[in-house]
Amino acid sequence: MVLPGIQALFGFQLIAVFNNRFTEIPPYEQKLHLCAALLIAIAIALIMTPAAYHRQTEPHGASEFFVRLTSLLITAAMAPLMIGLCLEIYILSDLILDDSGTSAAIAGLLLLLFAGLWFALPNILRRGESERWLQEESGRQSGVR
Repeated sequence: MVLPGIQALFGFQLIAVFNNRFTEIPPYEQKLHLCAALLIAIAIALIMTPAAYHRQTEPHGASEFFVRLTSLLITAAMAPLMIGLCLEIYILSDLILDDSGTSAAIAGLLLLLFAGLWFALPNILRRGESERWLQEESGRQSGVR
C-alpha cells in the first residue's frame, strides 16, 4: 500500500529537475533535492526487498523469518522516507515563503511528527500492550492459586 505512493513521489521528484523553475533555486537546494531523491530511492529499495525475497525464496508460504525480515525492512525504510520528505518540504517551503528559517522550522516540525507517529507511538503502544498482558497473566495466575 505504501509503495505506490512512494513511487509516485519519486516520479514527481524526477520531473521537478526538468522544470524551468528548478534552475532558479539555489544550488544547495538543488543538492538537497538530489539527497531527498536518493533517500526516497533507498526507501523504495527497502520496501520492495520483501516482495523480491518472497517471490524468489518462499513463493508458496511465509515463514516466521520472512515476517520478521519484512517488518525490519519496512521499519528501516521509514527513516530515509521521512528525511527525504522533510527535505522536499523544506525546499518547497523556502521556494514559496522565501524564508529559510521558517522553512527549516516547518520541516523540523514535520520530522518530529513523522518520528512521533512512526517510531515513538508504536513503541509506546507496544509497551502498554505488554504491560496489560503481564497484568492479565498475573491476575490469572493469582486466581488459579
